[in-house]
Amino acid sequence: MDNSQLKKQAAAKQSENKKFFERIKKCKPKNLDETVHHLHDEAFKRIDCLTCANCCKTTSPLFKQKDIERLASHFRIKPSQFIGQYLHIDEDNDYVLNATPCPFLGADNYCSVYDARPNACREYPHTNQRKFHTLFKETYNNIAICPAVFEIIEEMKKVF
Repeated sequence: MDNSQLKKQAAAKQSENKKFFERIKKCKPKNLDETVHHLHDEAFKRIDCLTCANCCKTTSPLFKQKDIERLASHFRIKPSQFIGQYLHIDEDNDYVLNATPCPFLGADNYCSVYDARPNACREYPHTNQRKFHTLFKETYNNIAICPAVFEIIEEMKKVF
């Protein structure tokens, strides 16, 4: 599924997905993490991030101080220089990229700072994290960004 199709399908299911998250938030399934982790693994057997990279093309990760320090070290510059060159503070008072697509994304969809990438990138799309119930808002937003998340949520609807 290409990114424009994903966006259209996610928009078509927006109301359904919102109701699903409201329902699952109320019923709090005991095996939620286990089920989501299994669906995550299955989705990523079929989906190759390098064919998509929509997350890197359309959104910015949040940069924590450790991320900034790690990337500054990677570039052999001071953290303040890294911030000045690549980041700004958003309306939630978080450091984010100045622009999208990510300046570290290559034309081949490979990350040029992969080993030093921010923790938010390492964990994206967060569907293999513990306490998945705390990530409903992020997951809901990621349905229109990540084909794996779209697929995982569609499968979750069948289970829950």
